[in-house]
Amino acid sequence: MSRNLFICGTGTDVGKTYASSLIVKKLAANSRAAYYKAAMSGNQRDKNGNLIPGDAKFVKDVSGIGQSISSMCPYIYENAYSPHLASRVEGNPVSLEMVKNKFMELAAAYEFITVEGSGGILCPIHYDKSGKKTNIFLEDIIKALGLKSIIVADAGLGTINSLVLTAEYMKSRNLCVKGIIFNHFVPGDVMQEDNVFMCEKLSGLKTLAFIKDGDTDLNLDFKTLSGLYE
Repeated sequence: MSRNLFICGTGTDVGKTYASSLIVKKLAANSRAAYYKAAMSGNQRDKNGNLIPGDAKFVKDVSGIGQSISSMCPYIYENAYSPHLASRVEGNPVSLEMVKNKFMELAAAYEFITVEGSGGILCPIHYDKSGKKTNIFLEDIIKALGLKSIIVADAGLGTINSLVLTAEYMKSRNLCVKGIIFNHFVPGDVMQEDNVFMCEKLSGLKTLAFIKDGDTDLNLDFKTLSGLYE
């Protein structure tokens, strides 16, 4: 069985996929590594009209893993909405059982699985307005797959609020967070350096790595990175 880790963002477009791609690349250089995302929105169609999971393709291209794109994400939507709304518009709502089954297939074949979230921690994955069916939020997927997490945050303005609120919410839901990765980091930037200090002090979490724009390698060694996976 695989060892696994969840990549949670402080919100949309903070760099979860970019961070995931560098993480998987580092792992794949030393092990059998896979990528997984339960639901992916905002995807484009190829010339044959088939939806292509953009995040999965990006991770595959950057990391060079041989894993098939079709095994990376069971639910793919075209509209750039939260998965609960995209599936309401397009059909094919997320089933937690399907998410678990597809994950377990990967778990039997790989040493490490990096699971990326959709949006921020409060992202609704399936929401039934009628109240007749069970609703699914991102935290339900984390719990169903038994995952520990790291948080990816933008290093710039506003990150103190978004990082600490994310960390506190996850703590209140008994979701274990192992640390922070700061994206778009500019060494020597006085505001960003202070953001890192304040986020660590207020959240009680440690910084695991920094990612600068254009980085092609994660500044975290394989032993330390792999040690985060359980």
